[in-house]
Amino acid sequence: MQVTSPVREPLVTGGKTYKDITHDVSRQVEGKPSVSWLIGMAVALGVLLLGSIALVATLWEGIGMWGLNKTVGWAWDITNFVWWVGIGHAGTLISAVLLLFRQKWRTSINRAAEAMTIFAVICAAMFPVIHMGRPWLGAYWALPLPNTFGSLWVNFNSPLLWDVFAISTYFSVSLVFWYIGLIPDFATIRDRATGIRKSIYGALSMGWDGAAKTWMRYEAVSLILAGLATPLVLSVHTIVSFDFATSVIPGWHTTIFPPYFVAGAIFSGFAMVLTLMIITRHVFGLKDYITMGHIELMNIVIIITGSIVGIAYITEFFIAWYSGVEAEQYAFVNRMFGPYWWAYWSMMTCNVISPQLFWFKKIRTSIAATFILSIVVNIGMWFERFVIIVTSLHRDFLPSSWVMFYPTLSDVGIYLFTFGLFSTLFLLFAKFFPVINMAEVKSVLKSSSEPKVNNYNGKR
Repeated sequence: MQVTSPVREPLVTGGKTYKDITHDVSRQVEGKPSVSWLIGMAVALGVLLLGSIALVATLWEGIGMWGLNKTVGWAWDITNFVWWVGIGHAGTLISAVLLLFRQKWRTSINRAAEAMTIFAVICAAMFPVIHMGRPWLGAYWALPLPNTFGSLWVNFNSPLLWDVFAISTYFSVSLVFWYIGLIPDFATIRDRATGIRKSIYGALSMGWDGAAKTWMRYEAVSLILAGLATPLVLSVHTIVSFDFATSVIPGWHTTIFPPYFVAGAIFSGFAMVLTLMIITRHVFGLKDYITMGHIELMNIVIIITGSIVGIAYITEFFIAWYSGVEAEQYAFVNRMFGPYWWAYWSMMTCNVISPQLFWFKKIRTSIAATFILSIVVNIGMWFERFVIIVTSLHRDFLPSSWVMFYPTLSDVGIYLFTFGLFSTLFLLFAKFFPVINMAEVKSVLKSSSEPKVNNYNGKR
């Protein structure tokens, strides 16, 4: 039995023991793929193949196949880039910040959130590379590498270069953090496996022996990595926001972008974690580990960050009015009532109104409502990036250059490719890696040999 608080719901339900946790998580890795997993993989591979056609066509013909024009030089591509980077934000927050704050409810969801971060950053990084047109000839020029052309160096004053450093650092730290956390669980599976599987997981576990000294070093490294990763929660999307905030374009030139983008990234990231966790707990039967308590806490984070995003929207309008700059004021009026009004009001509905439904406990603790609203939030966050980028560009200072942006099949196809890639990678992770951190979940259980304590009077 477990020793539980009379105030807080247990983080693991069903009276699980250490052996139960090992069995429940490991059986997903050791057993044959379920029908649900096979169907999901077939759909993901189908979307990936469909998107690959658009990707190959774009690389062959050039980015003239996109809907970009002389006025709208950034549109679908950077919208998707910022959207995917934002989705990857929750993994670092859950794995690093909540670890430092000793929030034990993170233990059941941190593994999948970290994996989601890595896969989302891979998808995000594709768009700047593809936008280079012929990346095989010049992608390396984004890196400050020594060369014989003068030397010809990158522009260190450009926020686009800051993106390269921010995203690469974010990816590297997240990957190391994720893998370090997997090592004890790889060792557990190694000890249960036979044949070639034992050799594979033995290599992945890097000689883990479970000794007290090994655990001590593991926990020390985890804290160090958490300390290194915590600034990334603030810095990565801050630097992404500098792509816009350092310009002089009306609608972009504002100092509120860094905190606004960070809050929006956490907002969308937690929404995607909820979407994936609800599917995972259902498909793999992990309802005792990903409980309603976990889902409710994540919904509360969505309420908070969604409210911050809503305040940022209002602040933008106030600053545009207060500035007295006619072009700035028109940019925001154009967002509301211009030709892209439908995107703006979709953004407001999804990002500001829908999260407020979580104030009602009945909705906050409903699996179906949470799943639907988590998808609605990420639709709204995509529209937010589209509104910021396209509506600020398509009508600039010269009315003679005003144009509309219309995405082409190549634009949509490459976006679908990233969805297929993300889904395929996550499904492979969920099948061949332990989707829940067994070692950390066991740490939130009390010893089954302890007698239950009456927390009111201290009697046993």
